[in-house]
Amino acid sequence: MTAPAPAEPTPADRRRWARYLVEERTEGSVYQQLAARKTGEEQQILQSLADAERRHEQHWLDLLGQEPARLPRAGFRSRLLSWMAGRFGSIFVLVLAQSAEARSPYDTEKYATPAMRADEKIHHEVVRGLAARGRRRLSGSFRAAVFGANDGLVSNLALVLGIGATGVSSSLVLFSGIAGLLAGALSMGAGEFVSVRSQRELLASTEANDDAAQAAGDLDIDENELALVYRARGIEHDEALARSRRIITAAQEGVRRTTTGPIRAAHNDHEIVGSDWTAAISSFLLFASGAIIPVLPWIFGLHGLSAIVVALVLVGIALLGTGAMVGILSGGPPLTRALRQLAIGFGAAAITYCLGLVFGVGAV
Repeated sequence: MTAPAPAEPTPADRRRWARYLVEERTEGSVYQQLAARKTGEEQQILQSLADAERRHEQHWLDLLGQEPARLPRAGFRSRLLSWMAGRFGSIFVLVLAQSAEARSPYDTEKYATPAMRADEKIHHEVVRGLAARGRRRLSGSFRAAVFGANDGLVSNLALVLGIGATGVSSSLVLFSGIAGLLAGALSMGAGEFVSVRSQRELLASTEANDDAAQAAGDLDIDENELALVYRARGIEHDEALARSRRIITAAQEGVRRTTTGPIRAAHNDHEIVGSDWTAAISSFLLFASGAIIPVLPWIFGLHGLSAIVVALVLVGIALLGTGAMVGILSGGPPLTRALRQLAIGFGAAAITYCLGLVFGVGAV
């Protein structure tokens, strides 16, 4: 089923079609660029999206008769997506593209075909699925990055504001900020090291081994103790019995079993947990990268109220940035997330600043 062809398109129709043409061309380019950075199934999916956008582009070209001599510029969002697609990871582009696909103009466009309207709805779900994959891959490391940097920002801002409010010298505020940076970063690094090392040791102590299977040939097939091993690992009774019977039969026939070994996870748990040293160093650096920002005014020689104001501005920009990034990746409103992050950070700093004023007055 095709869209009705206008007997005589108006100038407004042609301008609208030209705008659709440019948007479809830009979106197709975005998916094409993303596909070039991928392999396997994701590459095929993105390539299919690019092909569909080219079909939509051709529809508007057919209605226009030929490509106009002068085309309008693509919208800001489309141009931003195209720019990001060639320079950043696909997750940011896909999250923004998901929002763009959700607002298709074809629902009210009488010259768009029903197939094109359906395509746009399907594209939204496809992009949402691809973005969800990226979010899942990114969630652990992104959470750690945001937590580490944000912790450094807020805790050290609170520290230097609280110390500064007592009226002490700028050099003491600077020393306190550097000390807070090092103490916090070392604490974060040590905590991550102990956490990851402990988790790896715990996994090693619970890992299945081949001891039970190697003794399978000597078991009584009717009094099946091996089934208890599988039941202890969470396998249902009937499945555990069936597995153990296969193992015992193969062992008694002298067949070295290669595909029915002890039940192991489909993935390497140690790889998922990661390296303890990598976790420790990354946590140290992430915390330090946030904690250094509130100290910068004092490092560059500012003091008093001017240093406090500059520290608040710098930290405020950083908090807004991390909050907006969380909003973009989570599919939520970036401004709301940014303001929430700012309110939390400044709220904590305000409390310590007030305490510093109280102690400063008391000392006087």
